[in-house]
Amino acid sequence: MTDGRRWFSLQSGASNWLWLGVAVMVLDQWTKAIVVERFDEFQQVVLLPVLDLMRLHNEGAAFSFLSGAGGWQRWVFIGLGVAVSTGILIWLRRLPAKGQSLLAAGLSLILGGALGNVIDRVLHGHVIDFIRVHWNDHYFPAFNVADSAISIGAALIILDNLLELDRARAKKA
Repeated sequence: MTDGRRWFSLQSGASNWLWLGVAVMVLDQWTKAIVVERFDEFQQVVLLPVLDLMRLHNEGAAFSFLSGAGGWQRWVFIGLGVAVSTGILIWLRRLPAKGQSLLAAGLSLILGGALGNVIDRVLHGHVIDFIRVHWNDHYFPAFNVADSAISIGAALIILDNLLELDRARAKKA
C-alpha cells in the first residue's frame, strides 16, 4: 500500500481509537437534538437538588468567554475547532497502534467533543448547553456531552503524562 493510501487507512497509527470520537459526536448531537426538541431556551427541569437540565445557547467559548462579542467569534471558534481537530487527527495517525491507549483515548474524546461543538456553531451559530450543576445559588457554567468528553480527554492526557514520567524515572533508577 502506498504511503498516501496508508494515511487514510484505519490501520494507520492509533486510528483504531477514532470510533470513540465518533461515538462522542453522535451522543452529543443526539442529546442536543432531544433538548432542542423538548425544551425552549431557558426552560428548566430539576433532576436532583444539585443538578438541572436547562437549554442554554452559548455563543462564546468555555465559561461563555467572548459570548457578547458581536458574532465574529463564531467563525474564530469554528476555525479553531477545525484546526485543533486536524492537529489531533494527525497526532493520532502518528501514534503507535499499541502502547499509548490513554493518550489515544484522551485525544479521541477531545476530537469528538471539539467536532460536536463545531457542528453546533455551524448549524445554529451557538453551542447548545443543557447540564447545570450547582450548590444552592452557586452555579458551575452549563455544559454538554461534548464539553464533558473534552474534560475527560484532557484528564486522560494528563494522567498519561504523569504515568510516562513515572516510567521514565523508574528506568533511570
